[in-house]
Parts: sequence; structure tokens; C-alpha cells
Amino acid sequence: MESKTSEDKWKKKLTKEQYRVLRKKGTEPAFTGKYWDYHEKGIYKCAGCGTHLFSSEKKFDSGSGWPSFDQPIDEVNVEEKLDTNYGMKRTEVLCNKCGGHLGHLFNDGPKTTGCRYCINSISLDFQPDAKH
Repeated sequence: MESKTSEDKWKKKLTKEQYRVLRKKGTEPAFTGKYWDYHEKGIYKCAGCGTHLFSSEKKFDSGSGWPSFDQPIDEVNVEEKLDTNYGMKRTEVLCNKCGGHLGHLFNDGPKTTGCRYCINSISLDFQPDAKH
């Protein structure tokens, strides 16, 4: 599904909560998503369109209550935009293919990259590594 997909089609494809987060830029409560404390090996994909976004190899426990990654699989798969909502200056992270809201990027990640991609579990689907 590309960003040209109508909102009616998104509403039919996604659950109510996925629609609220992916299309309306919502946030799931901390420590409630299915992947915040998930440790299987594999690939995290966009729940809206299936684009490969993050590898479990780059996932770390940030203590924030959301899945956190220090870098995407490929930078072209994510888009970063300035978000000034709620009186804060943050970097929003979106799927570059479908435009779905994933979460936010912060500069307090591991020393290797300094990045913490703080992502909503509901925005992701998981594909287990075939080797495990």
C-alpha cells in the first residue's frame, strides 16, 4: 500500500488502534506494546505496507517502554520530519513507502550511533529469522 491509498482503504486494512497510530500519529502507552520487551531474532516491518524497517540486531532496551533501535535496516526506508506538537521539538519517524507514523528519533541512543528510534509496537509486524 502506498501513501496514495485512501483513508477509507486504510480504515479497512488496519485495526482501529493501528489506524490511530499509523495514520493519525497517535502513540501507544509505554510498556503496553507487544514488542517493547520482545527478544526474538528477525525483521520488524511496517504494519501498514510491509516495508522492512528495523533488524532485531539493532534493537536495544532503552528503558522507555517502546521498542528502540539504534538504526534502520536502510535509511531510505524511513523518513524523518520535524514534529513541534505538544510544545516540543522532536523528530518524527515515518515509513517512507506508505507514510505511516512509526514513532520518534532521539539522540540519546547507544554510543555506536547515538540514535534511539523509539517506535510504537502497533506500527510494526515481526518476521522471524528463518535461521532460528
